[in-house]
Amino acid sequence: MAKKHSYRFNPHTLSYERVVVTVRERLKKISFTVAFGLVLGFVFTFLAFHFIDSPKEKMMKRELASYKRDMRQLNTKMKRAEDVLKDLENRDDNIYRTIFEVNQVHTTSAHDYGRTWDSIKGFGSKEQLEFTNDRIAALEERLYEQSVSYDQVYELARTQKDRLVAMPAIMPIAKNRCKLVSGFGNRYHPVLRYSRPHTGVDLAAKTGTPIYATADGVVTEAGRGQGRSGYGVVIVINHGFGYQTLYAHLSEVRARIGQKVKRGEMIGWVGSTGLASGSHLHYEVILNGKHVNPVYYFFNDLTPAEFEEILEAASQENQCLS
Repeated sequence: MAKKHSYRFNPHTLSYERVVVTVRERLKKISFTVAFGLVLGFVFTFLAFHFIDSPKEKMMKRELASYKRDMRQLNTKMKRAEDVLKDLENRDDNIYRTIFEVNQVHTTSAHDYGRTWDSIKGFGSKEQLEFTNDRIAALEERLYEQSVSYDQVYELARTQKDRLVAMPAIMPIAKNRCKLVSGFGNRYHPVLRYSRPHTGVDLAAKTGTPIYATADGVVTEAGRGQGRSGYGVVIVINHGFGYQTLYAHLSEVRARIGQKVKRGEMIGWVGSTGLASGSHLHYEVILNGKHVNPVYYFFNDLTPAEFEEILEAASQENQCLS
């Protein structure tokens, strides 16, 4: 094939002259072509990397969007589970344990997380994952605590019959043979002549009036010399389940230490022994080592009107009999 040549018109000679390309000009042209190609390639590469996703990048973006959606749905489900668990905890504390008269096991701090999903959803994947893991761990801990609590409630329900017969539920003296003259709380002592905590109630009655056990139990103290200064002749009954009752200032005891007694069984007679200003029974109810108001345990013997009347009498801050 014949080599092609370029010609250029010379206006001075009015003729076409052959164009001779030097090696330098040829190199210059090649260099320009190569440089232009490089620049063009760089521009296309830059645009491709920053504005055009590769198939792998598209797949990763789809996976990231799916991950975020799954995390959001997971936290929404956990929020529903937390709400359900909180309702169960409230029922446990305020219904079941109230019925059985036992302490609550849950605390409000267990429900305080500080952060919510909405507050961290704009964070990175690591922070979101840590938050979700912490939330799951807290939920697992609360579920375990609730499971243990329900085991306890089940045991309380199983033994409820025994608990009911062990709970003081009647007046220690027939209601038509006594009168409540002093209630629970600070009262003025007639012998010591100053106010002090009155840990029970005083029921005025004639000497020799029968006294009855207010619940099933075992007699642990009976008579004088029990280390209870000022109480005179006393009887103490352990009913189990944390309940104890004390009967003081008796004239005589009928029950004996170690004897098993039933609710309504006669255990002694009213008197005025010890630091007493008159014939009466000083009656106490102790629950888990703490004195409680005995009036609240008279419910089996009283009508609602009678209970209101005796509750009013017990609330008066007057002088006690012992």
